[in-house]
Amino acid sequence: MSGSERTRVVALCGGVGGAKLAYGLSRVLPPQELCIVVNTGDDFEHFGLHISPDIDTVTYTLADIAHEGQGWGRADEQWTVMQELEHLGGESWFKLGDRDIALHLLRTQMLCAGKTLTEATAHLTASFGLHHAVLPMSNEPVQTFVETDEGDLAFQDYFVRRRCEPKVRALRYAGAEQAQIPIEVARALDDKNLRGVIVCPSNPYLSIAPILAVVGLRERLRDVSAPVVAVSPIIGGRALKGPAAKMMSELGADGGALSIARMYGDFIDALMVDTQDTALEGARSANDPYLLIGDIVMASREARVDLARRCIAHLDVMRQSQ
Repeated sequence: MSGSERTRVVALCGGVGGAKLAYGLSRVLPPQELCIVVNTGDDFEHFGLHISPDIDTVTYTLADIAHEGQGWGRADEQWTVMQELEHLGGESWFKLGDRDIALHLLRTQMLCAGKTLTEATAHLTASFGLHHAVLPMSNEPVQTFVETDEGDLAFQDYFVRRRCEPKVRALRYAGAEQAQIPIEVARALDDKNLRGVIVCPSNPYLSIAPILAVVGLRERLRDVSAPVVAVSPIIGGRALKGPAAKMMSELGADGGALSIARMYGDFIDALMVDTQDTALEGARSANDPYLLIGDIVMASREARVDLARRCIAHLDVMRQSQ
């Protein structure tokens, strides 16, 4: 099979959980057989720099330099600039390490010079020795706003400055109606040899919904000829990391994995849930996606790879039965 005829997997992700599965997939699939589409709804400008938190988390995780304990930033970071900013009375609620700032400086320079976010991301990931395609969901800006009981908050204000404390009433993705699917993403989804699509265990509201809000992308997922499998970010009724369960409860969902199945139900064929959620099979309606039950906790790098292998195996079984 030639390189142009290889089957390809498309992964949708954002945040720490999504990045962990993307890591596993990158260790199982060669670069020409995987492209990772990343949320940019939490991108924002800070100190004049273009910050792409989810793209950076995926990049650092794939390069094996992410700070495992805090879930963001680099493990080998220094904080001289941040310390001086605090000394000078500057804002310090959003932490930027020295090495992180260097990346933001270069990305911002490339964008100001006319490069697309896709082009800038390709340059930066290559600088870390990465060969798998890490693709922003759109080159146009899409900004996630959280409507709360304390008013509308930009995503980073809600997530970082306010630590997800305000009660969520709704979410909106400003700019999504004008955003376009990058040609690289469209080609991957339209590939006649598409092996399947994996929705990583990312926050459904903050990481996956902004991707789906890009005009035409959800419809494209409905129309792909290959199977689509999602991995639940909710295990035993709670999120292992982040505010997903809290947000689901505040927005009227039951907080369980079946709510994830129903959020994605128009375009996924199956949802992978943890063994802790075996009982959900009995609660599943005929209209709900099929549940695939197994261990989905990624407590180690080996577990990430194992889950990636099982995701791909499920895609292959479903693809053969189509």
